[in-house]
Amino acid sequence: MVDITNKTTTLRTAVAQAILKVSKPETIRAIENDIVPKGNVFAMSKAAGLLGVKRTPDILPDCHPLPIEFTGVEYNVNGLEITVLFTVKTIYKTGVEVEAMHGASVVALNMYDMLKPIDKGIEIHAIKLLSKKGGKSDFRDKFRKDLTAAVVVCSDSISAGHKEDKAGKAIINKLESCDVNISEYVIIPDEIDVIQEKVKSYQKQGIDMVIYTGGTGLSGRDVTPEALIPLLDRRIPGIEEAIRNYGQDRTPFSMLSRSVAGTIEDTLVLALPGSTNGAKESMDAIFPSVLHIFRILKGARHD
Repeated sequence: MVDITNKTTTLRTAVAQAILKVSKPETIRAIENDIVPKGNVFAMSKAAGLLGVKRTPDILPDCHPLPIEFTGVEYNVNGLEITVLFTVKTIYKTGVEVEAMHGASVVALNMYDMLKPIDKGIEIHAIKLLSKKGGKSDFRDKFRKDLTAAVVVCSDSISAGHKEDKAGKAIINKLESCDVNISEYVIIPDEIDVIQEKVKSYQKQGIDMVIYTGGTGLSGRDVTPEALIPLLDRRIPGIEEAIRNYGQDRTPFSMLSRSVAGTIEDTLVLALPGSTNGAKESMDAIFPSVLHIFRILKGARHD
């Protein structure tokens, strides 16, 4: 299976269709008048589709088992064609496109099975996905393509050359995957005045994001939050909560981090953990959806 452990949970919806074409008008009348020998075609086929969508991962090996929050089946009769519309919703890390298509297929196949004694010329066709939403692409902001970021690694040991930086590079990789330009990447010691000087300088330069990694723990030298919080115009608790909540699902030590998010005028300032996994997971938790902030700072309304 594809690894989805780094994805975030969202409401995801998919709508699929299948078209059943009968060969004579008498078949449609039999369905509508509920005189098909095997029973009520619409009701029984809907039940079959609901059962089928739940069994999708049992049949298709690469499909993830996931909670099905809603299924809906609609029928539209047009001449000799019956269009099946199958809707599936979930709140999970991956989409339900295949589940919706499987559900539509099962509905159509059950209709075929029930109708074949009275109509030998039935065809099933046009099984396809009509729409999907709720995935990563729906939350990728398209307002700005010229965003810039500075990445600052706060570490006494790394700045002294005793360790190699991996957390800052993980942040850069994520930013580049979101089409954010890296204006500067620096390593500094855990000193309040140095931390503050950097963010003031970048803000004056008009850099959109300043992302710190390191110094958010509870040791005596972890002073990044103390340095940054007094300079922020506004804190953004939701970003901080999202980071810790995402991390807590992966390690119980996430609750010990003091990640910070806020703005200085139109510059977004983030202070993330200094461990490689902590930095990477924090970025996965909020990017690319956090880039929506730059629409709001420019006065755009929430969608």
